Amino acid sequence: MKCPHCNNELNELPLCYGSEAPYYFYTVPEEKRTELIRDFCVIDEQHFFIRGHIEIPIIDSKEKFIWSVWVSLSEENFLKSNELLHVEGRETEKPYFGWLSTELSIYPITTLSLKTMVHTQEVGAVPLIELEQTNHPLAVEQREGITMERVKEIAHLINHSL
Repeated sequence: MKCPHCNNELNELPLCYGSEAPYYFYTVPEEKRTELIRDFCVIDEQHFFIRGHIEIPIIDSKEKFIWSVWVSLSEENFLKSNELLHVEGRETEKPYFGWLSTELSIYPITTLSLKTMVHTQEVGAVPLIELEQTNHPLAVEQREGITMERVKEIAHLINHSL
């Protein structure tokens, strides 16, 4: 498959991109960083983050495009999500409010601090992140879906901005 924007060959079209840590993790001096363990991050024992997925339907496909992102939670909700980490039936938990804490630079408007709801999934699955229904391009894409051409465009933007 060729990238429609630069004609470079794409071996496989990725359907998931993400960040290894919340945006704010990279803004704290190294010696002051605290825990970053897999899908959880705590900074200065005051800021609590969890990793989840924003799923975006791909129009005319059964596949979904996924942004693996970080969301800040209140300390109470962060601790509760950790307590339920291995508890069967945890997906019945009410969603947690959070703030998107990943900068997806391919969007013309910052994605930092978009309002979200974090939906706990069954044991072994990362939470699903639902964006507040605004006119932000990311929220519109989550609500309305994207075309396969948009997926290719995202791949091009990410692969050529590194």
